[in-house]
Amino acid sequence: MQDFERLSVAFRYPTPDRLAELEQAADDMESGSAKRQFRAFVNELEGLSLAEWEELHTRSLDLGPLFVPYVGWVTWGENYQRGEFMAEMKVALEFEGVSMNGELPDHLDPVLRYLAVADPPLPSLVEVFPAAVATMTKKLKESDDSSPYLLLLKAIASAADNLKTPVGGAR
Repeated sequence: MQDFERLSVAFRYPTPDRLAELEQAADDMESGSAKRQFRAFVNELEGLSLAEWEELHTRSLDLGPLFVPYVGWVTWGENYQRGEFMAEMKVALEFEGVSMNGELPDHLDPVLRYLAVADPPLPSLVEVFPAAVATMTKKLKESDDSSPYLLLLKAIASAADNLKTPVGGAR
């Protein structure tokens, strides 16, 4: 599950050292489809200047994003179910010692880092996560079918293939 931790780095704002961090994360991933997709994402970023990457990141994830990187919002929109999910995620993140890094608890960055350490992860997250990532992928493909972030979302979807709902429900 450490691959989720490695994938989460890609949702942090680009810095001069971030590309090297992503390259190392890609090298450290377990072999398979997630690693291949993540490596392709990193390779796409290598061809960009820092300014171009910052613009891509902001356009894709921040200001009027091409896809919304919030699991709860993608799943339920702005309603009480998302609120309940975020409250549950906040408790789970704190329990596991995962910092939200200034994000909401349903943002992909803390969610991926949570999935890397939680054993078992929240059943409510496991239940909605693959569909949420599929929806994000579809929205991004509709907005920009050449975005490198499509490769990242595919890597996340591949890593999520190993998620299983815990027996016995939530802890």
